[in-house]
Amino acid sequence: MDDAVIQLLVLAAIALFLVIRLKNVLGTRTGFEKPPVTDSGPRRDDVRRDFEVIEGGPDRDITDHVEDGSESAKALAAMKLAEPGFNVTEFVSGARQAYEMILMAFENGDLTPVEGFLSDDVYDAFLSVISDREDKGLKVDANFIGVRETSLTEAEFDRATDEGQITIRFVCEITSVVKDSEGTIVEGNPNEIKKQRDVWTFARIMGSEDPNWKLVATGG
Repeated sequence: MDDAVIQLLVLAAIALFLVIRLKNVLGTRTGFEKPPVTDSGPRRDDVRRDFEVIEGGPDRDITDHVEDGSESAKALAAMKLAEPGFNVTEFVSGARQAYEMILMAFENGDLTPVEGFLSDDVYDAFLSVISDREDKGLKVDANFIGVRETSLTEAEFDRATDEGQITIRFVCEITSVVKDSEGTIVEGNPNEIKKQRDVWTFARIMGSEDPNWKLVATGG
């Protein structure tokens, strides 16, 4: 075989080898592959910026209890401005506990443990009922089952005095009987669980050093 033919075969072999190597390294495009992604769309930071949460929305601590924009909501917001540490949800929880304490103290005829949570008017009204029972030789035997409903119905704030007032509606279950001086039941059934509904209003000077809210009005 002549030298020219041999050289041609060698060059052809080298060319074939290079084609195979390039194919292995780069791969082939079949026509069904997705085209390379170009950076023509919005930047990721821009997209995230579009979905950032806008601050200054409704205060959930208030709107969880009263309608947003209502007079009660405005009053609660004013209370928070007067006393930044005030929390409506914590107040409602505390009022629920105070309700049981005060109600049972009244039923048991001893207001001493809760006197600091009662306004003078409410204390005098409760004490009058207790004294009347004692004069008649009657005693109440009550058992508190539990609070079934606690809802904030109204809030007011006096900007002149910084006094806040919050009205709560309670529904509880209780057993209660009235006994005479000899222990005979004259009213009620110890085995009958009754639902009791009360609407109580608590008041406090916001920002004052005294942390206690006082019961200033009661209703049913």
